[in-house]
Amino acid sequence: MSKANNNNEPVLGNFANLKRLAYFAAVVETGSFTAAADRMGITKAVVSQQVARLEGDFRTTLLTRTTRKVLPTEAGKAFYQRCALILREAGDAFDELAETAEEPAGTLRLTAPLDYGISTLVPAIAAFTQQHRQCKVDAIFTDQSLDLMSGQVELAIRVGWLTELHLQARQIGTFRQLLVAAPSWRERVARLAGPEDIATLPFVANTALRDHSNWSFKRTETQQRQVRVHPLIFLDATLAVREAVREGVGLSVLPDFAIANDLATGRLIQVLPHWGLPSGGIHAVFPTSRFRPAKVRAFVDLLVERVRMSAAD
Repeated sequence: MSKANNNNEPVLGNFANLKRLAYFAAVVETGSFTAAADRMGITKAVVSQQVARLEGDFRTTLLTRTTRKVLPTEAGKAFYQRCALILREAGDAFDELAETAEEPAGTLRLTAPLDYGISTLVPAIAAFTQQHRQCKVDAIFTDQSLDLMSGQVELAIRVGWLTELHLQARQIGTFRQLLVAAPSWRERVARLAGPEDIATLPFVANTALRDHSNWSFKRTETQQRQVRVHPLIFLDATLAVREAVREGVGLSVLPDFAIANDLATGRLIQVLPHWGLPSGGIHAVFPTSRFRPAKVRAFVDLLVERVRMSAAD
């Protein structure tokens, strides 16, 4: 990192060059100069110019531009890993300073599954920004888990069973999994003797789940069934699965928060209600760090309280 430019000045010897690292990292993470500019609240021209100057300083091509996406070169990939570390350390330094701030401020970047994000997080985000006027929120809703250590987000909401045991987490709540179908299936599912009978029925699989074809049902300690279903349709998003079930193409298992309104209005019905499926947890997950910004703490506290109040209703 001590390489000099043509003027024999340190390449990373001032704050402006640290900002260039942030611009470059944003382009790599978003795959676009335009998206990077939108994230950072500046113009595309500024991002492009500063990244070009960074490449000029090193006399190295860091990015390849195509008509659809911007991708890092091999040198760019290696440089990005170092940049992400530097920016994370810088972020920790600023977070340490922010520990003393009474009012949360800045942009909170978070990610969550699409279904939970729409049903629960959007109202929480609205309440948070109204309560903390100095804060903005940049949320990525996707059923694919983003790498928290990339520096792209500072908070992730994970729904299900935690696998990232090296990260810090706080439980927000729990959810139930329910076997459901459209009302047009009412008479047919009423004749089911037990979970094993669904193996012959059309099923809509959620491929975002690790195991979408094997389900464990339990009625009592001595009444348990393992059922392997045979999906007719494979979809990679919970909301897509819900829509297919609404259309009456088959049964599926969906989380209670995604279908609560459908069950209340009769748009969906619960199948085999006396047989339960494993419940899961909802967690706020953070990058491993000594410091947690006030904006992150405040948002998680607000979310926990809203989930608690909702469960009490």
